[in-house]
Amino acid sequence: MPPRIRKSSAEPETLLPDRFQQWFASRGWSPRAHQLALLEKAREDASALLIAPTGAGKTLAGFLPSLVELSAAPAAPAKSLVSTGRSVQRGGGLHTLYISPLKALAVDIARNLERPIAEMGLPIKVETRTGDTPVSRRQRQRRYPPDILLTTPEQLALLLSSDDAPFLFSSLKRIVLDELHALVTSKRGDLLSLGLARLWRLAPQMRAIGLSATVAEPEQLARFLVPQPEGKEKAADIVVAGGAAPPLVQMLDTRERLPWAGHSARHALPEIYELIKANKTTLVFVNTRSQAEMLFQNLWSMNDDGLAIALHHGSLDVAQRRKVEDAMSAGRLRGVVCTSSLDLGVDWGDVDLVVNIGAPKGSSRLMQRIGRANHRLDEASRAVLVPANRFEVLECRVAIDAIAENAQDTPPLRTGALDVLAQHVLGCACGEPFLSDELYAEVRTAAPYAELTRQDFDDVVDFVASGGYALKTYERFARIKQDKEGRWRVANPKVRQSYRMNVGTIVEDDMLKVRLVRSRGGGSGSTGVIARGGRLLGEIEEAFIEGLSPGDTFVFSGEVVRYETLVEDQVYVSRAHDKDPKVPSYMGGKFPLSTYLAERVRRLLDDSSAWSGLPEQVRDWLSLQKEASRVPAVRELLVESFPRANKHYIVCYPFEGRLAHQTLGMLLTRRLERARARPLGFVANEYAVAIWALGDLSFMVRDGRIDLNALFDPDMLGDDLEAWLAESALMKRTFRNCAIISGLIARRHTGEEKSRRQVLFSTDLVYDVLRKHQADHVLLRAARADAATGLLDLRRLSDMLMRIKGRITHRELDHVSPLAVPVMLEIGRESVYGEAADELLAEAADELVKEAMG
Repeated sequence: MPPRIRKSSAEPETLLPDRFQQWFASRGWSPRAHQLALLEKAREDASALLIAPTGAGKTLAGFLPSLVELSAAPAAPAKSLVSTGRSVQRGGGLHTLYISPLKALAVDIARNLERPIAEMGLPIKVETRTGDTPVSRRQRQRRYPPDILLTTPEQLALLLSSDDAPFLFSSLKRIVLDELHALVTSKRGDLLSLGLARLWRLAPQMRAIGLSATVAEPEQLARFLVPQPEGKEKAADIVVAGGAAPPLVQMLDTRERLPWAGHSARHALPEIYELIKANKTTLVFVNTRSQAEMLFQNLWSMNDDGLAIALHHGSLDVAQRRKVEDAMSAGRLRGVVCTSSLDLGVDWGDVDLVVNIGAPKGSSRLMQRIGRANHRLDEASRAVLVPANRFEVLECRVAIDAIAENAQDTPPLRTGALDVLAQHVLGCACGEPFLSDELYAEVRTAAPYAELTRQDFDDVVDFVASGGYALKTYERFARIKQDKEGRWRVANPKVRQSYRMNVGTIVEDDMLKVRLVRSRGGGSGSTGVIARGGRLLGEIEEAFIEGLSPGDTFVFSGEVVRYETLVEDQVYVSRAHDKDPKVPSYMGGKFPLSTYLAERVRRLLDDSSAWSGLPEQVRDWLSLQKEASRVPAVRELLVESFPRANKHYIVCYPFEGRLAHQTLGMLLTRRLERARARPLGFVANEYAVAIWALGDLSFMVRDGRIDLNALFDPDMLGDDLEAWLAESALMKRTFRNCAIISGLIARRHTGEEKSRRQVLFSTDLVYDVLRKHQADHVLLRAARADAATGLLDLRRLSDMLMRIKGRITHRELDHVSPLAVPVMLEIGRESVYGEAADELLAEAADELVKEAMG
């Protein structure tokens, strides 16, 4: 049965008690149809998914059933226990669990929830539980839980691993999952789904409410909220909020010369500043933390009007982020430069414009950002897209069209990862001992694991019990053992302690704390004594600091600082006034271009009649390409070859995103080596791949020594891929993450944290042993699956190779083409930072542009 997508048919009076109706009226509101629909679902004892845009009051809608039920329930005597015949459960007890992907969101929701509870005088206790909650309060919450507990997926996993979990959750009636669309696309979603499966067993009466932005496949998302029956698919009911005003989205048609490449949008800085000046509060989104630091620095240097502009990203100290959030909620800021740290639904008050710097990468993600402007449903959110280069104009254009059609490109529901399952199996053993048959049946009720085979499950249990066949002789990998009844329990108390210290699926790169101190005053590289302590600015990746020498300057927390010294895990910096600082390059900053937008970009290029909607500079660029070479058709692959500076180049344009292109570049390079073309390297961006070689590639194609159809044959994803993966550092990195998530290698121990080098040594050693002695080990399988869907993007690459089969068009040129200029400018620029990078890029661009224009 497909889920129902409908509005409530009941009148507010029949669903809302008097005091709730009076509260709505006192604020000049009336309950919205989707809020009433969720109350009706609660009466029907049904789980539901609410699809609603930002500003639709979806958080209040999610909590209304709980508030109404708790306001009507007689107050239970404190600490009372009730016999159920077979066991004892708490009278009253925990009623509603709220799960958020962000700690800040849980704290913000608590603040917003306290207001209606206090104003209506409801006898309801609300508390939060995050990694920042004091231990004493966490212990008290387990003994005497509040009515409503707001927490995160990791804290839920910890609660479920305690032996009193059945006692704590037996009274649970409702679970509210906020920003569900953001949770289910990662391993955190896998962990949460397994937690839900356990809760359905501990509290069969529990019903779920999912709160989500608009998604491509709501029916699939709704499966997450109900236990999956064996061999069938089941989904929660779906409620869709209507009445939202369509957003007003424009692209900045810059007065300046639009760059051919680059990501800084430096050319548009005066125009971005004018937008901030002309609006009350503006959010300026960028795609990476390093871009955020650089843009903030640039805006601050031109801020002659003294506008209150702030910086917000995930590496800043939590206290600094809270200050920005509070100032924003209070309406004291004119602009905030931010990353995806502000993508999700914290209520930021009256933001009246969102500016998105660079390409949006996906229409659903862009909609999420635009939703931050104007938290009112019936007024249009306003947004301006600022493309940083000419290719990004194409992406911005198709994203605006997709938003106008309300077209979504959220990824499909994941298949549950085996390393996350291993962590969950260990967590279950930390609580009450389990039987394999019972746990297998329970795990398969979780939507991401509904298709899990018994063989995979047994392999995971065996891995947690012994490390697997190849690691059986090592005592430290035996973490659970069977008792006489066949139940699995933890091997010793240390295992339980290690699990609790390492729970979760977020594996971060090693971060060092950055502290601001006074300069030693001895100039560059001085050796004077430095005072310990200093104000904490945030955290920075170890790999960046390893490349600095004392006296070097860089941008961090919105100011230029001088690197003084590194002591243990603390980086000491002082204020500086360098005009050319470096910018930290944070990992994980590049979002992949969504398949959906890539397809639309190819269609736009193929339809020259649609170019009239593009800025004049971009129309001229595409017309030049048409004259010099060819503009690729929607289903073909254009391959250009040309000589330049004593080397020979091949450039192709798959438009499949940077990850798939990097994999393609690596595999093509291996094939060209075998063809004796003597390749020297490759670069990839979101749209193209360029390979350069000593051999004359144009001649080799013309002479038949390189067959382009054979070069791009899908069989490259067989032996060539396996051979590359066997020697690739990328695979080791992916395996390392799986080993940490599965609990095989513990990052944290009592009183210490393993250093990056210790973890590298441990996991690399295990990786080599497994590849040699047990190639089908469950962790190697997990790592391959991760690489295929993540860093390698094999599915998209495979689809592309099938799409272009027999449709490859070769153009032999005597110089670089206009379309090739952006990817050619990627060569050799990875290690250059800041303003110097832009100047070098501008020089190289001018030279290449002259060549391209003949």
